[in-house]
Amino acid sequence: MAFKKGKLLNIYTKDYVVFDLETTGLSPIDDEIIEISGIKVRSGQALEEFTSLVNPNRPIPVAATNINGITDDMVKEAPYMGSVLEQFLQFIGNDILVGHNIHSFDMQFLYNGAARELHREISNQYIDTLYLAKSCLPRLPRHRLTDIAAYFKIDIKGAHRALNDCNINLQCYEQLGRLLLANPGGTAEQPVSSCPKCGGILMKRKGKFGEFWGCGNFPQCRYTMNISTGNL
Repeated sequence: MAFKKGKLLNIYTKDYVVFDLETTGLSPIDDEIIEISGIKVRSGQALEEFTSLVNPNRPIPVAATNINGITDDMVKEAPYMGSVLEQFLQFIGNDILVGHNIHSFDMQFLYNGAARELHREISNQYIDTLYLAKSCLPRLPRHRLTDIAAYFKIDIKGAHRALNDCNINLQCYEQLGRLLLANPGGTAEQPVSSCPKCGGILMKRKGKFGEFWGCGNFPQCRYTMNISTGNL
């Protein structure tokens, strides 16, 4: 059964849910979520929090614990994925989701988890601050969440735990939003290129005849643009 997925957007919105996951590894298929956190934001202000550890029903690799500090003992009494995910989906409702590197990572874990555990889809539109930061701050040598926070002088104490990362990313997204609102076509450094058909992010891709801009919401949206027509 094919499940509908949400669209990747490249905008600032004042109402959203910023979220983050901690996992046992990098594979949305083979690894498990061990922590889910989210902050509901209205008019740019934090309104409500959700956070829960998740029992992955398997040992947590040492490599994962070394990054996020979550151990087997911490999750042994935690609820299992199906229960936590059901609560989290109720928390987010139909809100636009915001997160860092979620297009290729967190959203894929959510899609797979919802399909496997709940037999349902997640169709919320979402904004990936990794792509937004690359558009707004192209001169940064790296665009990790900690790099963006450092650029905006945001405290990163407690990074790599889900709720702490949500708080850090909320502040980063609001700062990026100010840049976008100051220049609706983009930023002072570089324009933001959005798909004229669906509002998604245009990404540089390689095809049979060379590089081109393609919509990040492919295959739902198949818009393309010649590489010489515009720049990100």
